[in-house]
Amino acid sequence: MEQIYTYLPGILLAYSAFLLGVLSPGPNVLVVIDTSMSVSRKAGISLALGVATGSFTWAMLTDLGLSAVLAIYAAAIAVGKIVGGLYLFWLAYKAFKSAASAHDVKARTLDGETRFPFGYALRGYIIQMTNPKAALTWIAIIALGLQPGAPLWVAVVIVTGTFLLSIVIHVLYAVAFSTPIMVSLYGKARRYIQATLGAFFAFAGFKLLTSRS
Repeated sequence: MEQIYTYLPGILLAYSAFLLGVLSPGPNVLVVIDTSMSVSRKAGISLALGVATGSFTWAMLTDLGLSAVLAIYAAAIAVGKIVGGLYLFWLAYKAFKSAASAHDVKARTLDGETRFPFGYALRGYIIQMTNPKAALTWIAIIALGLQPGAPLWVAVVIVTGTFLLSIVIHVLYAVAFSTPIMVSLYGKARRYIQATLGAFFAFAGFKLLTSRS
């Protein structure tokens, strides 16, 4: 019991840092929202689960010593930035293409007939895994939550807890933005929404490719 009280503040601090990160509207959240509105709730939830699985993967890699690897091999971060930046540009292109079309190209080409739930989950996983910010965020989370010499169960609690939080929050995004009122809003303002998303993805990709840290 004494061990729990010793490490509980660090665990709660790690959870708080994770919640702040996952609640901020980054590319992962916006893609979940966009997919839920433009395709379907099922597609949005599948993509949300892929994002959550990517978050879990980063957590595991960080626990296994990724922070030390990234500290020694800065090239790993550079490669991640290039891949992530180019992928964000691809998302921007798809959004701008949908905005320029008289019909929702994205919904037609990414619906359930051409892309199975696994395809959406894989897309969410790729988005999360090609984001170097996610790796750096996890390094900070683990540093906050794990004290030197902490037992293994502390890391397990942090990784498992944040994984469950990631699933719940991203699925809530998918469900909330697939409601009739949100789908109706998307139908009326599709071009503006897609153009805004395209601008955001392009800006995020540019910042990622040109950032020095």
